[in-house]
Amino acid sequence: MNTKEMFQPKLIDLQVSVQNEEELFELIAARLQKEGYVNDGYLAGIKAREKEFPTGLITEYLNIALPHSDTEYIERPFIYIVRTTDAIKVKQMGDNQEMEVKDLFFLGIKEPTKQVGLLQELMLLFQNQGFVSELKQATEKEDVFNLFMKQWEEVKNG
Repeated sequence: MNTKEMFQPKLIDLQVSVQNEEELFELIAARLQKEGYVNDGYLAGIKAREKEFPTGLITEYLNIALPHSDTEYIERPFIYIVRTTDAIKVKQMGDNQEMEVKDLFFLGIKEPTKQVGLLQELMLLFQNQGFVSELKQATEKEDVFNLFMKQWEEVKNG
């Protein structure tokens, strides 16, 4: 499965109102499970993994987090794009420092070998000032979806 197929307009929510990371994980896990993307071990799996390997990243143009669980909890590959109405605290990748984030990308990867490649692709996108600027301004999920589709096309054809 290619990265492009992991994006679905229904897996984009730009108005998520939660108090903290735990509440967000519970909300997203319930939605993903209802849609058949994850099994019932996913919530515990993503919480455990985030405790051990935090996924917050301070990039040049945007603070993001890339929460993901072990592959055994994933039924169908996905990328769930979430923007919270208020910043929530997450831990930074590598040094576990606390940071604030509003943009999170939940990665559902079934094949472990694909994980590194996907993370690298996303990291390249977030180093692109034009892309991040458009992403920050987007308020409709269709706009975000189209923005990512356009980027993947350029990457593929570039």
